[in-house]
Amino acid sequence: MKFKIATLALIAFTMMSCNSVKKTNTGASSSPNSGSVGEAGSKSIEDTKWIITTLEGQDMSEREKNGQIIHFTLHSKDNRVSGFSGCNSFMGTYKLEKDNLISFSQMASTRMACPDTKINESQILSIFETADNFTISNGKLALNKVKRAPLAEFKKGVMDKEPIVEKYWKLKTLQGKDVKMADNQEREIFFTLKSQGNRVTGFAGCNTINGEYTLEEGNRIRFKGMLTTLKACPNVAINESEFLKVFELADNYTIVDDVLSLNVGRRAPLAVFEAVYF
Repeated sequence: MKFKIATLALIAFTMMSCNSVKKTNTGASSSPNSGSVGEAGSKSIEDTKWIITTLEGQDMSEREKNGQIIHFTLHSKDNRVSGFSGCNSFMGTYKLEKDNLISFSQMASTRMACPDTKINESQILSIFETADNFTISNGKLALNKVKRAPLAEFKKGVMDKEPIVEKYWKLKTLQGKDVKMADNQEREIFFTLKSQGNRVTGFAGCNTINGEYTLEEGNRIRFKGMLTTLKACPNVAINESEFLKVFELADNYTIVDDVLSLNVGRRAPLAVFEAVYF
């Protein structure tokens, strides 16, 4: 009798041990699933360069082939939007909400004239005025209005790593002297470095400026081929040649927060600029 009781106790102990092993194995197998859910939930459209591929169903790939990359980026640090609409840079703010809802402020843009662009930039900007939600599928982003067909679709591009690029730099001081905009001046003095084609665009007080730039390690910068339009502004008290001299001499730059200095060697800054977000 004692032998039978001992045998039954051994069988019961063995069954309990098997159940314990099964529970442990089940718990271990669930951890990969929880990891995949976390990965899926971490998708974001922020801090990514989005290049347009279709606009209201129309293929836009030819624009990219021609070197005219229309794109935008949502900057999570300050909920700011920046982008390029084919000729001009544009800026604004955005807000993300649950269920992939998104809203944008009215976009402001630079006012460069590009007669050869052959694109209606207002149509690009209207995407952001209209969109109220987004979807992501296979790495592609669609901006939508309610449940209609996408207003525009985008693919991921390579982010610009240099903080000096694709910003609107407004002139603050020139050779140590404060710069104020004259009442009859068309617009403020500024420049922008375009990532596409390493182009420089801007305004010198009377004339538009264009050229090229190169960036190197150690915040080194070089400007070349700087050209201006030949407009005469006799009533505007600005020495454009003094401003253009900055691009001829500058060989390095420094950025602190949103303040940029163009320098030559280790001397005092040739000119100081501030980033403007419209």
